[in-house]
Amino acid sequence: MNNNLKGILSVAIGSASYGILATFVQLANNNGYGTAGLAFSQYLFGATVLTILSFLLRNKSRKKGKTKPTSKYPRLKLMFFGSALGLTSSFYYLSIQYIPVSVGIILLMQTIWMGVVLEFFIARKLVNKVKVIGAMVAIVGTIFAAKIFESDIDIDYRGVGYGLLAALSYTAAMYASNRVSLELPNIVRSKYLIYGAFVVVILFWNVDILEAFHWELFLKWGAFLGFFGTILPPILFNTGFPIIGTALGGIVAALEIPVSVFSAFLLLGEKVSRLQWIGIFIILLAVTLINWQELRVNKIKNTE
Repeated sequence: MNNNLKGILSVAIGSASYGILATFVQLANNNGYGTAGLAFSQYLFGATVLTILSFLLRNKSRKKGKTKPTSKYPRLKLMFFGSALGLTSSFYYLSIQYIPVSVGIILLMQTIWMGVVLEFFIARKLVNKVKVIGAMVAIVGTIFAAKIFESDIDIDYRGVGYGLLAALSYTAAMYASNRVSLELPNIVRSKYLIYGAFVVVILFWNVDILEAFHWELFLKWGAFLGFFGTILPPILFNTGFPIIGTALGGIVAALEIPVSVFSAFLLLGEKVSRLQWIGIFIILLAVTLINWQELRVNKIKNTE
């Protein structure tokens, strides 16, 4: 029971960490700091700290006796899929330049039904009617949560486009977190995922980084975003998901949505309507529905 609680808390704290990022990026933007510099600072801090941690904990990782790689080039694969993390942050931070954070997080979490589609193409046997219904429910919830029915909202389709691109990237990143190179130590996996993300952020923003980056930005905002966006969540997810499984983990990870919306309300003064909260509740219901059958199967196995 204590072990399960540890796993739940790990995933919950990791999700909450992701949830507050967009609000603080928006705060930094409001204070005159460019998005390119923020993204670069975030991943520079993350890559640096994870490299140091990996070096300090290398002997501990060896003593654990991790199994030999089950596929060729496991670190290269992690960097490849880690590039999706860099794209997620870049597209997501761009989207909230045009739409409220409370809407941006809803678009980002379209990964809920995109994940079901990805599963269908990778392993069709894992997709059943319940998951398909859950995906449809998630889309219905999005319609409410994204303020589509509210006449006072002016939707900027650039923000919607960037938000959906962020969701596609996030879907690939979540796939990698749960399935790619699991035989490597957690710190090592996190490090190479962030390496891949860092490279993509540099390529994505290129010359904009030279104009936007300076050390004051790095110290004031980069360290904060790096800790809560590139260090804490990967380590906590890699700790928590193996304990509680992807089904329960997926449900707990949905905590990112209300945390993001509430932080935007609290710190940015964004208004959250009743329809939005109804939509958020429907989306959380969809997450539970998609993962419920797998959760029941896991419980039966554990009791046996």
